Amino acid sequence: MSVGRYTELSLRYRTPSAWRYLSMSRSFQLAPMSPLIKWVTVGLWVIPVAFAIATLVSRELSMGIVSVLLFAMYGAVWLCCRPSRFIVSEQSIDILFPLWRRKIRSKTISAVSIINKDGFHRDFGWAIRIGVGGLWGGFGWLWTTKRGIVEFYISRLDEFILLERSLKSSLLITPSHPTEFLSVIQHFTQGGQD
Repeated sequence: MSVGRYTELSLRYRTPSAWRYLSMSRSFQLAPMSPLIKWVTVGLWVIPVAFAIATLVSRELSMGIVSVLLFAMYGAVWLCCRPSRFIVSEQSIDILFPLWRRKIRSKTISAVSIINKDGFHRDFGWAIRIGVGGLWGGFGWLWTTKRGIVEFYISRLDEFILLERSLKSSLLITPSHPTEFLSVIQHFTQGGQD
């Protein structure tokens, strides 16, 4: 197969109706961090670095211990709390973390939509975070005044995918290319019909 023919085939199979012939799943990375989250993350990284420098200058063991503990906590957030990608298939949406995988069965999802920050405040009210916040995004749970607990794995503050589930709490995520993500989920939930 020549390179030209391969390009022709790949272009032909970019339509939603052809996804099932190429792959039974689509992968989306976690969206790039919004500017505010990026600056908060940079600011949080200053803390363990400052403790490490202070340890080298003062030779104070307690500062070194704090620095090591902070680096360990940041590593745990990266490896266990921050997803790297979302894989959508007909059977499930898998949330991939560096050390583990979470599977959300498609049959438990009752609705999927794109929601912005204003829409979130309108539909959910005020929220209090329970989990990680600021370091590469927000991950864990939100307690909301209007709808109770919402799970979230976000790296942006402007546009989210809201997965409403029939028996469990709603899930808020920020995959790259949210419109395409929504289209793929709708394709799979409609049985591959366009």
